[in-house]
Amino acid sequence: MVKRLFALALVVALAFAVVGCTGGGSGTTTGGTTAPKGPVTVGSKIDTEGGVLGQIMIAMLENNDFTVVDKTKTGTTEVVRKALLAGEIDMYAEYTGTALTQFFPGTTIDPGVSKDAQASYDTVKKLDAEKNNIDWLQPSPANNTWAIAIPKTLSDTQNLKTLADWAAYINKGGAVKLVASQEFVDRTQDGVPAIEKAYGFKLKAEQLIVLSGGDTAQTEAAAAQGTNGANAAMAYGTDGNLSALGLVVLADPKSIWPVYQPAPTVRGEIMKKYPEIATILDPVFSGLTLETLQQLNGKVAVDGADPKTVANDYLKTKGFIK
Repeated sequence: MVKRLFALALVVALAFAVVGCTGGGSGTTTGGTTAPKGPVTVGSKIDTEGGVLGQIMIAMLENNDFTVVDKTKTGTTEVVRKALLAGEIDMYAEYTGTALTQFFPGTTIDPGVSKDAQASYDTVKKLDAEKNNIDWLQPSPANNTWAIAIPKTLSDTQNLKTLADWAAYINKGGAVKLVASQEFVDRTQDGVPAIEKAYGFKLKAEQLIVLSGGDTAQTEAAAAQGTNGANAAMAYGTDGNLSALGLVVLADPKSIWPVYQPAPTVRGEIMKKYPEIATILDPVFSGLTLETLQQLNGKVAVDGADPKTVANDYLKTKGFIK
């Protein structure tokens, strides 16, 4: 009888031990099945890089058993940011410099912060968490700064190498027509008004071709082809099609632009529920150097590849997904 009782107690103990091993984590198992993770909605800006970064996040999450809703190409900065704050999307890639200049009106920020990559990241991470319950994950080391690009032929013939040269050329009555997004034309702290103020010139309405979207593939193509007289374009530092289009970036000797490092921005509720998202995305973004983003963006903008294909091919090559 004692042996039977001992055997029964051992069976019960083993049963509890097995059950205890099945719990834990956001992808917990119940009755032998894994609880679903998500859905998580991923958005992006409407430019080339926004689409690529959005697809990278989607692929990494799906590879880690998340159900993902693809809402990339959400809209301009204002649109996609409002969508994040409203919970219409759960994450998208934003830039530190954009956050510093646009997201915290009324907050006093030392001007020197925007020129320092780490200080910029630390500041926006702290402010966004406190004010909006938004988490900033690991940023890319690339600085995707705004820039002005002009045809190399114009640069060579007029000896235009810097924004200061360009300003002098404009003030002398040189033919200029800049194609840019409405956002770039309007933003006072880091858009056209900031360039005009720093370098002492003023573009007239007829010297601007304003596009509703922010896709630099369109602005750069227009400047390269002289569409409607365009000979200058809003550009990004990580664009991969500048040399292919015969464009050169004008240097910024006054360093008017902040550091723009892209990083996933995620709603706090999502990070609290799925903290492993940081572990999934951080290693990928830490490897997105300037040269890497130029190559990935170029495949989309120049070669016409689909952002999803570009993202998946890159992640497979680096061993992040199979």
